[in-house]
Formats: sequence, C-alpha cells, structure tokens
Amino acid sequence: MELRPTPTEFLSRHQDSSAPLAQLVSQVQQAPNWQEKYRALMLGGKALAPLAPEWQTEDARVRGCESAAWLYHHGEQGKHYFIAGSEARIVTGLIALLLGACSGKTSEELAAFDAAAYFSALGLEGQLSPSRTNGVYALANRIKELSHEDTP
Repeated sequence: MELRPTPTEFLSRHQDSSAPLAQLVSQVQQAPNWQEKYRALMLGGKALAPLAPEWQTEDARVRGCESAAWLYHHGEQGKHYFIAGSEARIVTGLIALLLGACSGKTSEELAAFDAAAYFSALGLEGQLSPSRTNGVYALANRIKELSHEDTP
C-alpha cells in the first residue's frame, strides 16, 4: 500500500480547494481585528480536505513546527502541488493560506515567494506566537525545498 497521495489526489485537491482558499485569503485580509482573523483561520482550515491518517508519517512531517504538520509534494508539467495537514486547527488554517499561495505554482514562482511579506500583507505579522511563526516559515521553506526535488 502506497503511503502517500496519488498524483490524481494532488490535482483533485488543488482544483477543489482553489476557490475556498482564495476566499479564506480574502476573509483573513479583510478581518478588522485579530480575533476575526483568528476565527477566519480556525474555520478556513476546513477548506483543506483532511489528511488521511496513513499519510501522517515521520517521513512527511515538517521539522520546526511545534504542532505536528505533514507535507506532500507532487510536480507535474512544471508546476508543484502540495497536500498538507496538521493536528492543530489554527495551524491547519495557516497551512491553508500557504497552500493557497503556493500550490499550482512553478519553481520560479515558489523561489520568489516571500512568506514574511505574504503574512504581513494578510495582517498576521506580529499576531502569531513565535512557535507558530517558526512553524509556518519551516513549512514555507520545506515547500521551496521540495519544489527543487523530483517527485518520487
């Protein structure tokens, strides 16, 4: 049994989540205060399909995240697709924001992606705890690393 998502699952999840993730970005950006942004993040994580328990493996775990988080990558036709999840709802919301910005992008686009500027534009700079900030940046860095690797 394969312990990773199939290429079809990457493309299907990307297609199914694109509109809800764009809506999440808008909701977080337009939230008037931190409490509303936090609420949007908590609910926004539902835009991602849950990560199957069999995919929550040590090989896929993102180091640097305080909460358990897992990330899978698939490259196809010059674009990169990601599936990720976490055991923590707020982290799942942050992952949803990252996947909305990164999934379906080229290596060049991912190399140019500035996670700090992205979260600052969303009004999240200085609002996240240091451990969550480190975890989000660890995930963003892992996305960039994977965009330079061949898909297994």
